[in-house]
Amino acid sequence: MKMLNPQKPRLERRIVGSTNRWRYPRQPFSGDLLGLSQMCKAANIDFDEVLKNPDRLCISQIQKIFPKNLKNKTIQSGEADVILECLGFKWELHQPQLFQSETLAKLYLMGLARGNASSEKEPMKILQAQRPGRSREQRPVKKVILSLKINDPLVTRAAFATALKNLYMREVKMCLDDVLGVLAAAHILQFGSLFQRCVTVMMSGLTPSTIKNFYLAGCKYKEESLTTACEKWMEMNLVPLVGTQIHLRKIPKELLHKVLKSPRLFTFSEFHLLKTLLLWVYLQLNSKTETFPMYETVLMFFSSFPKNCSFLDRDVGQNLIPLFLCLRLHSITKGKDLEELRHINFFPESWLVRVTSNHYHALENGGDMAHVKDLSTQAVRFGLLFNQEYTTHSKVITIYGFFFEIKGVKHGTTSYSFHMQRIRHTDLECASAVYENTPISLRAERLVTYEIRAQTLVDGKWQEFRTNQITQKFGLVKPSCKSHALKIQTLGIPIYASFSFIFSLS
Repeated sequence: MKMLNPQKPRLERRIVGSTNRWRYPRQPFSGDLLGLSQMCKAANIDFDEVLKNPDRLCISQIQKIFPKNLKNKTIQSGEADVILECLGFKWELHQPQLFQSETLAKLYLMGLARGNASSEKEPMKILQAQRPGRSREQRPVKKVILSLKINDPLVTRAAFATALKNLYMREVKMCLDDVLGVLAAAHILQFGSLFQRCVTVMMSGLTPSTIKNFYLAGCKYKEESLTTACEKWMEMNLVPLVGTQIHLRKIPKELLHKVLKSPRLFTFSEFHLLKTLLLWVYLQLNSKTETFPMYETVLMFFSSFPKNCSFLDRDVGQNLIPLFLCLRLHSITKGKDLEELRHINFFPESWLVRVTSNHYHALENGGDMAHVKDLSTQAVRFGLLFNQEYTTHSKVITIYGFFFEIKGVKHGTTSYSFHMQRIRHTDLECASAVYENTPISLRAERLVTYEIRAQTLVDGKWQEFRTNQITQKFGLVKPSCKSHALKIQTLGIPIYASFSFIFSLS
């Protein structure tokens, strides 16, 4: 009688999806895209991520084996079952907590595979045998030694310890000074929930001293929400806050360029923005300066260069031209300010000639700004910073002989309005002293296209309010002398109110 060979044990097959497709569990991706897609749907995993990294599917399934509530339960045995060698230190960890980190999960699986005598046995089955609630009679897990090399200089031992502590506790307090290192550690550990918590802490902790590092971290780790938050914060605070402190030196050129191009940029006037930019250039060229310079010091510095060519025409100034092209120099109309620009010899002569020519033609034509076409990118802009102590706040502006008052009013705890109003020069206090050598227009009406915008931060999110682009004839008596009002309801303070306008062709 012929003896038959003993039948080989059949490999376990796994059914995935409603089409009854199957695969061997030790083959995470066998080329069956439909089956893989169905498995990802069932496991609630991103299909594209699994295609890039098939291990993601295995780790996600393992994470489901260990309930989330294990994170907050007391470890029954004080003895660690995992030793992590990292940053010249041995960290004692416990298996259930590891799988919140994709990096540690991968290392642990590889460690199990190396330590398992039977090459046929899968790491997944070993872990299933260790699920909570199994009999205590099962053989205890041997200690697994893992090794992780970190080259990121942001990750210190203290930051890494804080990241590992978050494997065991829900809310570990983080100091703003430490959050950058914890973010870097969370990125390396692929600890998603901790990474997002760090991002939230950083977005709510933006200041002149942190903006640079937080922005660069957002770029480095490709965290768009963080970089966007930094850009929006800078749009509001470049002129009124950062531009008054030594931290202005640290602002990256790339970030500064993005902010200068933004139509949401807040500034008290174009000349204020120009002074801020000149201060930034001065601080780049004088890196040993430890105190914030006086504006007069900056003027003297640029005036000291030889007069044979402008600063921007020199080699040192060539790469700065894109920044200064973002300025709306035609918005600087005061004779004193224009004379100052010519004296410091910073801008090419052709730029100043063009600005002067535009002013001449505008004055000759009753204020018509023929050279300005687009309100969002070319309009004259002024701003009010409405602080908590104000009930009203206003400022008088003059351009081409017309006088306007821009004003904000607080009506209640959360109610505000902002408007602009044409006024007579004779209604101004000390008019002869303040506006000496200023042209005065006697035209009864002035056609203006304008927009009023207000922005404020509430619970970490920017609220923006704005009027439409409105074209209106401003007279000298009510109601024609007053613009439409922007009325808002907000809990935010301060409020950054911007007034943009063009004197349209009559």
